[in-house]
Amino acid sequence: MKWKIAKKISPDFKSQFPEINPIILQLLYNRGLRTQEEIDAFLLPDYSQDLYDPFLFVDMERAVKRIFLAIKKKERILIYGDYDADGISAAVILFEFFRKLGVKVDVYLPDREREGYGLNKEAIKNFVQQKIDLIITVDCGISNSSEVDLASKSGIEIIITDHHNEPNQLPKRAYALINPKLSREHYPFKFLAGVGVSYKLIQALIAKQKEFLGEEVIKSGWEKWLLDLVAVGTVADLMPLLGENRTLVKYGLIVLNKTPRIGLNALIEKAGLSKNNLSTDNIAFQIAPRLNAAGRMDHANVSFKLLTTESLEEAEKIALELNQINQQRQKLIEKIVNEINQKLEKEDFQKKSILIWGKDWPVGIIGLIAGRLTDKWYRPSIVLTEKERTMVASGRSIKELDIMEVLKELDDYFLNYGGHSRACGFTLKDKKLLESFQKDLEELIEEKLKGVDFEGELFIESQVSLREITWQFYEDLEKFEPFGQDNNRPRFLVENVEVIGLERVGSNGHHLRIFVRDDEFITKKMIGFNLSENWAEKLKIGDRIDVVFELSVNQWNGSQELQLKIIDLKINQ
Repeated sequence: MKWKIAKKISPDFKSQFPEINPIILQLLYNRGLRTQEEIDAFLLPDYSQDLYDPFLFVDMERAVKRIFLAIKKKERILIYGDYDADGISAAVILFEFFRKLGVKVDVYLPDREREGYGLNKEAIKNFVQQKIDLIITVDCGISNSSEVDLASKSGIEIIITDHHNEPNQLPKRAYALINPKLSREHYPFKFLAGVGVSYKLIQALIAKQKEFLGEEVIKSGWEKWLLDLVAVGTVADLMPLLGENRTLVKYGLIVLNKTPRIGLNALIEKAGLSKNNLSTDNIAFQIAPRLNAAGRMDHANVSFKLLTTESLEEAEKIALELNQINQQRQKLIEKIVNEINQKLEKEDFQKKSILIWGKDWPVGIIGLIAGRLTDKWYRPSIVLTEKERTMVASGRSIKELDIMEVLKELDDYFLNYGGHSRACGFTLKDKKLLESFQKDLEELIEEKLKGVDFEGELFIESQVSLREITWQFYEDLEKFEPFGQDNNRPRFLVENVEVIGLERVGSNGHHLRIFVRDDEFITKKMIGFNLSENWAEKLKIGDRIDVVFELSVNQWNGSQELQLKIIDLKINQ
């Protein structure tokens, strides 16, 4: 993997902010922050100042009026969500709003295996029989033009809240469309998660309740207690943690650390976490995977029930179940990914994209498999699984290729499709089309990726010296929290340090602890997780090395020390 160091800030830019540590200023510059106003907004997110007016959405006023009309007329309202952590969180917070208002609503989360993503016609037909009057979608619907038409013709009105890319054809018969990605939208921030869009709808409804209901049933500010799930869904869906998302997640973490949700607390405990300093990493690697596991291996209703239950006994039972389902998921993915990698390595794989399929792979895990393949091979990866006469697929891409733009050019092959620039999903019209689809896909990607180096890059924010790695420096870095998509934990480079100590650590000796010293005789301890196998025999005392690392804190026995976590290293010749 190639190391790419960010372009150094100019002396002129540095002179504009003489009070800011130059390394910290470099990190701010790397995130596109150029003015004092932008820097202040980034380092000091303010809930009361940084969130945009929800009525900037073109159809927000229309949607709010229709929902209050349904409440007044006691119509049957149904929330239609998605089966991932973002979609579940979006459905839960909207459900919580109606519950707080004292309004009974139905909630429907589709079965990933049987129904697939988004609205489907069989479900619509059932809603007609159930005499549903109004459907509010969360985290889906923008690509479901024919399904919306069917509902509309059958007397059901649909308000779509979504955040996925605009398709070639919008659902014109939808009563309202609320999606920051639509080209017609004036909303300033384009990267809300599905749960973020749901939250904006709730903000708008609370703001207008007195006007339509004649009283303030829900006190302004109550909605902040929903921010724990806004943070979970936003981080889980890999939305950029900049702009409005940064504010939502920053305050969402505060709420998450004191969440009153019985089910979420049970899940946190089963994940081996404690509610004192939960972070975006905890959401990404412990909380979200367990919520997602239900939709991947069973049904998303399990996670929805966990997040809305008011029974401690039920919460404990479901949290344990999700933990077990997640373990099953991990084992199955590991098995399939190992088999695919062995196959590709034997073939001496050289293509610019990976397309692979299996017969009995659960639909719920193929996206994770695609992600693992893209991480290893640095190529767009599409994984399909057979399903009756069709094939269902999930894909992941690299930064050089917008995978949704590829699918738009091939949309004649699909029953349905959707996604983002780096992640997609689709269903082939017929599995007999697979061979021609593969040919057209590979040719199109080959053309779009002409000249791209597939070695992949390790982005380094700044070069530093060992002298600069201090507790004060760490505290300055903490102001960059919450870390996540487009605001990754910074990686630094220290060059030409001497190895003065080496030891294998960990229960199996898989980790490598390295002691280094620079020319000023400043020493630091570094830890390389799972690096022993590759480096323990190659490195020796006296070697000069360049190291890319992340800075964190290691806590043990009541004490703490700065920890330099090795990401990659090179021996100087």
